[in-house]
Parts: sequence; C-alpha cells; structure tokens
Amino acid sequence: MTDTFNWFVIVITLIIAFILTLLPMPGWTVWMRPAWVLMALLYWATAMPYRVNVITAWMAGLCLDVFNGTLLGEHALALAVVIYFAVRIHSRFRMFPLMQQGLFVFVFVLFYQFILYCIQGFVGELPKSWLYWSSALTSMLLWPWVFVIMHDCRRRFRVV
Repeated sequence: MTDTFNWFVIVITLIIAFILTLLPMPGWTVWMRPAWVLMALLYWATAMPYRVNVITAWMAGLCLDVFNGTLLGEHALALAVVIYFAVRIHSRFRMFPLMQQGLFVFVFVLFYQFILYCIQGFVGELPKSWLYWSSALTSMLLWPWVFVIMHDCRRRFRVV
C-alpha cells in the first residue's frame, strides 16, 4: 500500500477515537469515559513510532481541545508528553502480554490525567470528584479489545 493510504487508515482510527470521545453518555458514567484518543495514539505510537509520534499527539490534542472547548493546548501538552514516553519504551511495550500492556496504559492514562489536573489547577477549574481518576481504570480494562481491533485493522489494511 502507499504511504498516503497508511496515513489515511491512521487518521480514520483517530477520527473514530474522537467520535467515541465526543459521544454523549449518561451523567453517572461521564467520569468513566475511557481515554479513546490516548489509547489510539498509544497503539500507533508503540506500533509505528516513526509515523505517529509527539507531533501527531500534539495535533490530536489541539483538535481535542477545540472539540471539548477546553484551554487551548491543555490536551495537546498532556498527549505529547505521554506519547513521548510511550515512544521511548515502544520496543519493550510491544513485547509485554496484553494484561501487562493494560497496566502500562493505566499508568499512561493516570499520567495524562495528572497533567490535565495540574493545568486545570493553575486555571482554577479542578474536578470536584475523585471519580475523575476512574477513566484510567476503564481504559486499562478496555485496552485488550482496543489493541486487538487496532491490530486487526492494521493487518487487514497492511499498514506498515
């Protein structure tokens, strides 16, 4: 496949992650929303760090800031920092079994949320509930399925 087609598949998976992020949820489940965009970026950054890296994460974060109406650069900074560390350990991350990868996803999402928490603290808009951190748990639990679906998509469309 061509290089353009490879980018097209990556962009489509990120668009699907954005759609899942923006879908409305019942009020009691809002805090448990998985970090869909971060999980998609983690998959691509660990599978193909030469294509999806900090710059891609920064651009996705800016889009997420615009879509959510948050402070411009908030998600961009958090995603870029997390993806930087994911790219640094990508070769080890890929060798781990899915459950251990899930634990790393838990840590990555917690780190992502911590960065957002600090930024929101500077602005004076801290979350009022401890449930803010539950997104890391749901992301960890969904990681094996996300990984399998993304890996199947990558294999089916021969993204290299």
